[in-house]
Amino acid sequence: MGGYFDPSTKKIRIQELEQIMLQPNFWDDKRYSETIINELNNLKNSVENLENLQSEIELSLEMCDLDDKEVENELELSLANIDERLRILEVETLFNGPYDEGNSIVEIHSGAGGTEACDWAEMLFRMYTRWCDKKDFAYEIIYEQPGEEAGVKSISFLVRGIHSFGYLKNERGVHRLVRISPFDSNARRHTSFASVEVTPFLEKNSIDIEIKESDIRIDVYRSSGNGGQGVNTTDSAVRITHFPSKIVVTCQNERSQIQNKEKAMEILRNKLYQLEQEKREQEMKNLKGEQMDINFGSQIRSYVMHPYSMVKDHRTNAETSNVGKVLDGDIDFFMEENLKRC
Repeated sequence: MGGYFDPSTKKIRIQELEQIMLQPNFWDDKRYSETIINELNNLKNSVENLENLQSEIELSLEMCDLDDKEVENELELSLANIDERLRILEVETLFNGPYDEGNSIVEIHSGAGGTEACDWAEMLFRMYTRWCDKKDFAYEIIYEQPGEEAGVKSISFLVRGIHSFGYLKNERGVHRLVRISPFDSNARRHTSFASVEVTPFLEKNSIDIEIKESDIRIDVYRSSGNGGQGVNTTDSAVRITHFPSKIVVTCQNERSQIQNKEKAMEILRNKLYQLEQEKREQEMKNLKGEQMDINFGSQIRSYVMHPYSMVKDHRTNAETSNVGKVLDGDIDFFMEENLKRC
């Protein structure tokens, strides 16, 4: 249980964080305090899981010496549980990137396929949010551009959770869907594409990036919505264009223009920080992945619902016939296979 997981070092860090929480000004910065609390909870859960697993292994070893049928059945169940928990710990050893432990920003963009592609982009968003729910990860929508008839043209959201980036970086690339179109009156088979981009999200206290006012343009406009009371009556959405890097960041889901501007600037700092790291360390391929057209021949994974059922990852050849389960957020298998490949 030592080595990579090193519970003794984690316990020292837990004590340090608990001392930080006792400081009188700890709650002055809500975002900072949330970061500390999340780290503390993650460390406590990690140590608790390791100690519980170690106790269960020791108990199972003692049970091996007993010659009893009921004990034997109980031991088989215990060993199956230990095996699964060890598999999860094994995956954690694969998170060796500089940002793997932290949070992430996920962007989904519809590609070739029109309304079909917009619907597919929304299906992917649902798949990832269901996955987040299974992991107990928190997520919040930053920007959403609805499709003209259905789905979304693009959507970006922040995912908070331990190893969020480590997991989701495996989803970068083009995703292809083959199905009988629900939008085609002739019930023909359609192929749709959507791209997924994932970047690490660092808290503003961790980023030292200066942004000159002369280098950016800030545009404000009304947030898009589905109609009714959900449509904003004020220009609260914010779009920031950074001229030197040509990065464009949009935020519309906060309550006010000021909050949207602050969130957009925070995301811009993250993107600029990432670019700076890429220039310095030449890690662009590792962080961003190869840029591909969102169409035929560029997909990393195919989801086929007709004429047969199969989800196949073209990088690892991992596949399953249970498309519904995958679209309901059961994607750890594909992520883990790609982590092993890398």
